[in-house]
Amino acid sequence: MITEPLLSSPKGGIRALFFIIANEALERLASFGLSTNMILYLTREYGMDAASGAQILFLYSAAGNFLPIIGAFLADTYVGRYPMIGFGCIASLLGMVLLWLTTIIPGATVPSCAQFSSRCSNDATTPQLLFLYFCLGLMSIGAGGIRSCSLAFGADQLSKRDSLKHAGILESFFSWYYVISSASVFISMTCVVYIQEAMGWKVGFGVPVVLMILSTLSFFLASPIYVKPKAKASWLIGFARVLVASFRKRRIELSSLDTDELYHHRKGSALVVPSERIRFLNKACVIKNPEEDLMPDGRASDPWCLCTVDQVEELKALIKASTMNRHITSKFEIPAGSFYAFLLLSATMWIALYDRVIIPLASKITGKPTRLGLKQKIGIGILGSAASMAVLAIIERVRREIAIREGISDIPDAVTHMSAMWLLPFYFLLGFSEAMNGVGLNEFFYTELPKSMSSVASNLFSIGLSAASLVASFIVSNVRGFISEANQESWVSSNINKGHYDYYYWLLSGLGFANFIYYLACSKAYGPCKGGQKGITGDVREGLIDDDDDDYDDDVV
Repeated sequence: MITEPLLSSPKGGIRALFFIIANEALERLASFGLSTNMILYLTREYGMDAASGAQILFLYSAAGNFLPIIGAFLADTYVGRYPMIGFGCIASLLGMVLLWLTTIIPGATVPSCAQFSSRCSNDATTPQLLFLYFCLGLMSIGAGGIRSCSLAFGADQLSKRDSLKHAGILESFFSWYYVISSASVFISMTCVVYIQEAMGWKVGFGVPVVLMILSTLSFFLASPIYVKPKAKASWLIGFARVLVASFRKRRIELSSLDTDELYHHRKGSALVVPSERIRFLNKACVIKNPEEDLMPDGRASDPWCLCTVDQVEELKALIKASTMNRHITSKFEIPAGSFYAFLLLSATMWIALYDRVIIPLASKITGKPTRLGLKQKIGIGILGSAASMAVLAIIERVRREIAIREGISDIPDAVTHMSAMWLLPFYFLLGFSEAMNGVGLNEFFYTELPKSMSSVASNLFSIGLSAASLVASFIVSNVRGFISEANQESWVSSNINKGHYDYYYWLLSGLGFANFIYYLACSKAYGPCKGGQKGITGDVREGLIDDDDDDYDDDVV
């Protein structure tokens, strides 16, 4: 847990983290408070049918998931994380204010719509729709600016200059960042939505505006105490140079002994010899002729022919990390959408239990700092996800048998005499999976990838979830089309009582366990993490974040 006060340093530390986390939490409160009930607003106030409204929200959600990647790239290479978050705050606030004005300004929405009608009698005009799209676009751009950098910018505040003594402080930050983000989503899906239903759209959309104002103020008020890393030159160019240099030197024969080669390394770098993995790339940093390859000041005369060891190892880190994100089954949805809150509560409970009880107790028993390694946490999370699907399969089998026994198998919408509380063990295990795998993957990407890619690294987990959604859609379509017998219902039939969703969940569980075995093979091939964690009884290196004064603005160091 984060116990070090870290208030002695004039820059960064936990006091800076408070404002950064508050900024993101309030932004999520505001944005999810708007998006959760947005389908009702579109159908009631803009005369859209459910399909058209859902299509707009799908595009809005897709933009919100994709734009953080662009924002992360721009922040890491050109703009910097602090300006990117600031820009995101302003864009989000402007979008929410304009959307709120649609509830106030006459003519901004379709007139004469019954409050609870599924469709208005009139259609929205082109200017009304364009203004709506402009508001949603600003909110997506703002979310891309804030969410792309908040996690990495928060980790920037925890550097060696803060005299970190607690070896697990970075891990605790990632864990509690996840907890607070989940809690903000939970509050928005309950309290903010209730306000919209009870008090109308004017008040219901005004609350997120107030929350976004507080989010923006929270971020900018602490500006003097932030550690603000400067953006570096594009890492894409550095990676391209390594690939080109390796190809141009493809005919060079590498010696089996590292000492037989002369490698080009950055002045003052701890990396003077490349690793043995993906050895072909090592050719990019081999000095063939020092007089021709190097300038008098030690720099490469042709950076497209000679790269540093650091550049080579950074590309290797990216290639290695990209093979680890194979989690498929942790995000599959079930019909009981209202029970999603139990997943958030379960994940929060497990994170708190791990950070405040299990780790201190294990450290006390062993007599030294003890934590789970990153790869251990990810593996446990994958295993927990597979187990949760097995539990769900058992629950569904019991529910289906009750439905058949009660004679309602031909009535898909009939309610069986089985408490929905049976689903709690499933959410309990899935929350445990999220607590281990979600937090572990975020920390893994951040610590394993180059620091110049911190913003991008903090968004790789979201990319994995997007890919998992596509895989899930593919599995469902194939199960529906191929796993059926003559004159019998498909496993995923629209009649849940005649289908065999229990078989489907067993399939997902089997894929999850197969995924776990595949992960073990990938984990072994990957080798040790450079974050310093060696496992459940291993030591943890202090100062997980590299401290390079050249990477920070002069006025904040």
